Amino acid sequence: MNRWLGFLTVVCLLPTPAEGQDTTSTRRTDTTTVAPRPAPSVTLSLQEAISQARANSPTYRQILNDAGPARWGVRNAYGSFLPTLNVAGDLGYIGSGQSNFGGGFVRPTSAFLTSGYSLGLSWQLDGRVLSGPGQQKALQRATDEDITGASVNLRADISTQYLNVLQASAQVEVARQQVARNIDFLKLAEARYQVGQATLLDVRQAQVIKGQSDVALLRANQLENEAKLELLRRMGVAPPVAIEQIGLSDSFPVTPPALELNALLTMADEQNPLLRALRARRTASTWNVRAARSEFLPTLSVQAGWSGFTQEFTNEGVLLGETLSGAQSDAARCQYDNQVRTALGLGGVVANCFSASGLDDSGGTLLDPVSQQIRDANNVFPFDYTGEPFRANLTVSLPIFTGFSRSLRVSQARELELDADEDVRARRLQVRSDVHGRYLSLQTSYQAIAVQENNRGAARDQLRLAQDRYRLGAGTSLEVSDAQNAVQQAEGDYVNAVYDYHKAVAALEAAVGRPLR
Repeated sequence: MNRWLGFLTVVCLLPTPAEGQDTTSTRRTDTTTVAPRPAPSVTLSLQEAISQARANSPTYRQILNDAGPARWGVRNAYGSFLPTLNVAGDLGYIGSGQSNFGGGFVRPTSAFLTSGYSLGLSWQLDGRVLSGPGQQKALQRATDEDITGASVNLRADISTQYLNVLQASAQVEVARQQVARNIDFLKLAEARYQVGQATLLDVRQAQVIKGQSDVALLRANQLENEAKLELLRRMGVAPPVAIEQIGLSDSFPVTPPALELNALLTMADEQNPLLRALRARRTASTWNVRAARSEFLPTLSVQAGWSGFTQEFTNEGVLLGETLSGAQSDAARCQYDNQVRTALGLGGVVANCFSASGLDDSGGTLLDPVSQQIRDANNVFPFDYTGEPFRANLTVSLPIFTGFSRSLRVSQARELELDADEDVRARRLQVRSDVHGRYLSLQTSYQAIAVQENNRGAARDQLRLAQDRYRLGAGTSLEVSDAQNAVQQAEGDYVNAVYDYHKAVAALEAAVGRPLR
């Protein structure tokens, strides 16, 4: 009769100790239930994560920076059809010294200031100029496809890490369920010990298992927080609040994959950004071959320019002295000419040779108007330019023999074009292989979910049987512990199978180059 009362007590989980029993020897813990998880103060959806990553991811933004040079490359190619305009100005100084005119004749010279300007136009037309726009447009398309490919990879990367966080959160729930089961197991062992149906060894074993599950829960929480931090790092942002207060709002139902392999392969051939980028670069290589071959054609070039200069002596005395010497020489020749004309009676005598030469009546000083005119003519620095004649020339050139350098460049460009063809073919094979492999992985992942679900159900049934046997005294605590571990493993494997399936979808989308759901 007492035995059946004991079993009834155990089944009802009454923890009342028997009279005179030392209850302190069981070391019961104060934790009887699993504390609920606090509600997150900040939630994040997958689309929000992707948008934040596109705005803040350093790696993605570095690739976006390539778009500017690519656009300017096209503009530069069209700008090559326009003439080049060059404007230059200069200022100079030459110190004083002596000039040697040969024959032992040396005279001092004044320091002088110089300035000048030039305005030049140049224009050239050849095969590389003509093929430039086509080549740069192809390179711009390749850059755009690189950016698209980076966007696809970023989406796949953020989606995968988002799924990693959800997977870690699901594993936390698995660990919490294990803690709850171990709490119930500990209560059961203590209750059976109180009525004498179990030993203290069972209680201690239940306490150890409970402690191990608590540690496993702590580690699962740590892995979840680390996964969240990694997600935020890939997004390029810092945690706005404590990492424990951030929650993910999206869920991903498991649906049968309704995808056809041939359709996916065709889609990848047409839309994979990396493949499209290589095709654009192959087109650029073709234009490069055309540019190399055009070197056998004539080159047309036009140049035109305007220029001017100034030269101002800093010592006007030297300039006036040279002018005075010249004027005196002119006056002497004038006087000699007058004497000859008078002696021969030729007429045409100059009345005043000094005045005619710009000298005063004494012949030793320049007239004031002449001196002022010289000073005004010297005062030109820096902008009173003397213009030089306009110049222009048109050139048509056709190299006849250049040591086979043009043939070498054509051969090198052709080699690059052939290499680009092989790059496209290799990438296409790689893309098709990736799509095929990830399609098979997706099918396998979906089938694994059903297998893991069956395993989870069988493990739960095993746990119920072990618990019932232990309550009735037919089983051992070790059987219950093993069954609980089997359930935790099966539930964890089921969670992994579900998220492996979703990650397989994300990987397939990255291989194809576009979203599939």
